[in-house]
Amino acid sequence: MVIKVFLASSSGSTAIKKKQQDVLGFLEALKVDYAPLDIACNEDNRMWMRENVPVEKKPTNGIPLPPQIFNEESYCGDYETFFDAKEDNAVYAFLGLPPPPGSKEAKEAYLLENGPVENGTIVNGTDDAEDEENLEAEEENIDDDTLKAPVKEEEAQEEVEDEEAKGEDDQPVSEEEEELRQLEEEEEEEVTEEAEEEEDE
Repeated sequence: MVIKVFLASSSGSTAIKKKQQDVLGFLEALKVDYAPLDIACNEDNRMWMRENVPVEKKPTNGIPLPPQIFNEESYCGDYETFFDAKEDNAVYAFLGLPPPPGSKEAKEAYLLENGPVENGTIVNGTDDAEDEENLEAEEENIDDDTLKAPVKEEEAQEEVEDEEAKGEDDQPVSEEEEELRQLEEEEEEEVTEEAEEEEDE
């Protein structure tokens, strides 16, 4: 399956150029194979795009603006629907492609299909041996964080405070700070000794 992105290489609109760059950049980041098809230099591309965008998706003037995205012959959407899918972490579904194993979209699809996972067991699912084998195979694609019980907020806060306290004790001390600390300790000792002497009198 090839994703076709219809573009206008010589568009005078900076908004259209930005939208085209956004779509292509995101597809490249996801390593999705796509074919950029220029409608400015190729009349066949322009006519094909205009004919294959569904009527309900065309603007009131009837001429769809680039970028328009297709999976082979199947219409996926324009920039706005692509952006919505991107925000919802559903770009692969938008493109009609299976999400790669380990991706956030694959994990969400797995959870929708099989139900939530708690301590390695599917909740509200079946427990037969086949499902057990499938679960073990799929767990490799799910981060350990989804299988662990959430840590209580208080425990997390205590861990942060402990780390901060360790960090303060482990900090290297400059000579000036060490001298200052010694002077303060000596002054405290003198004050303590004077107070003891006054009590004895």
